[in-house]
Amino acid sequence: QVRFVKNVTSWKEMKPGFYHGHVSYLDFAKFGVKKKPIYINVIRDPIERLVSYYYFLRFGDDYRPGLRRRKQGDKKTFDECVAAGGSDCAPEKLWLQIPFFCGHSSECWNVGSRWALEQAKYNLINEYFLVGVTEELEDFIMLLEAALPRFFRGATELYRTGKKSHLRKTTEKKLPTKETIAKLQQSEIWKMENEFYEFALEQFQFVRAHAVREKDGELYILAQNFFYEKIYPKSN
Repeated sequence: QVRFVKNVTSWKEMKPGFYHGHVSYLDFAKFGVKKKPIYINVIRDPIERLVSYYYFLRFGDDYRPGLRRRKQGDKKTFDECVAAGGSDCAPEKLWLQIPFFCGHSSECWNVGSRWALEQAKYNLINEYFLVGVTEELEDFIMLLEAALPRFFRGATELYRTGKKSHLRKTTEKKLPTKETIAKLQQSEIWKMENEFYEFALEQFQFVRAHAVREKDGELYILAQNFFYEKIYPKSN
């Protein structure tokens, strides 16, 4: 953690800098640095995420098709895995988005921790600039472009017309049956992860509703709807 904070805060060669990767939330302030990064993130429906990852481990993706994945050769479907009570599709595997937003505390990674869920919600609201959902990715990008043009100018058009909007697509994936989904939804872990997902979705939709309007299928950034002026004290 110390090395990462030092690397981010002391980087001078090329700015602005953009760090991308699977990084749990890290509070830079506790390391005594004055400048903190702007955190953004995207989350996904918990079951959809797990299903996608299950097949990714077995069949890989179209980004590096020649790479052998850890479970390559295992032909068992996700439905069969759930029916057999397999470890790769167990409810505990759903516990991922909460701990990443919770952070580096050991309690964050205790599966089913209510404290971790509440901490993840707190961090999402107070420490993240914007958190989107994969189902509404274009809206997420549009908001980023409007709010942070230094980083995201032209991103919306690139997303719509570019060929790398989705860099990785799992080579083979079978959607789970209603029975499989219902079985996973009985677990307390799914209920907690889904509660967090719904919380994030509600917040994103709230931000979007106050930032853009839709017209003829297109989204438009709202004009400024407030006024302010600077008042200077009278000099004697």
